[in-house]
Amino acid sequence: MSDNIVIQATTRTDLGKGASRRLRRISGLMPAIIYGGKSKPESISIPHKDMIKAAENEALFSSVIDVDVEGKISHVIIKDLQRHPAKQIIQHVDFLRVDMKKALTVHVPLHFINEDKCHGVKMEGGRVQHSMVEIEVSCLPKNLPEYIEVDMLEATLGTIIHISDIKLPKGVESVALSHGEDHDLPVASIVAPKGGDEEIDDAPAEAAGDEDAAEGGEE
Repeated sequence: MSDNIVIQATTRTDLGKGASRRLRRISGLMPAIIYGGKSKPESISIPHKDMIKAAENEALFSSVIDVDVEGKISHVIIKDLQRHPAKQIIQHVDFLRVDMKKALTVHVPLHFINEDKCHGVKMEGGRVQHSMVEIEVSCLPKNLPEYIEVDMLEATLGTIIHISDIKLPKGVESVALSHGEDHDLPVASIVAPKGGDEEIDDAPAEAAGDEDAAEGGEE
């Protein structure tokens, strides 16, 4: 895990929907809340432009973040982020406090590598089909990866890669696999190109149709 992302914030005392709208419109700030752990929930304000910039980094959503509230640091993860449905606006963020000595559960993005070089694509004309784009893991905050790589290089046509095939970083466990083998779900596969199987399957049907027509003519 790389150095923690730091977000600057200030304490927010003016609460409510009207206050939140004024905050965004007049001050260029956005509302957020820090909760969890043994401390009380804390309403804060964050410069909207800073949050927009931070959200451009995929790692923000699978990392421990340091929120600096006027000099007081809280170690958190993003539990919920609300965006405006039509505008480039983040409306609210929920930060969950984490205990650096206790395991946490987080969804981490999957990065698929060597897709264009894999045997099933390059040599057999297949294509990669993703069943998952992220995986739920459990680990100590210090071991939390920003992403997990899935190497497709050796995959051949028909190969199905499951969660158990992914090489997880040290200290990181799959939540799904902790529930048993029945939860070893597919992550990606190499499938035949669209239309390839259909063309093969249709050929015998057409031939059979021709034979039927010929037999009908003989009668």
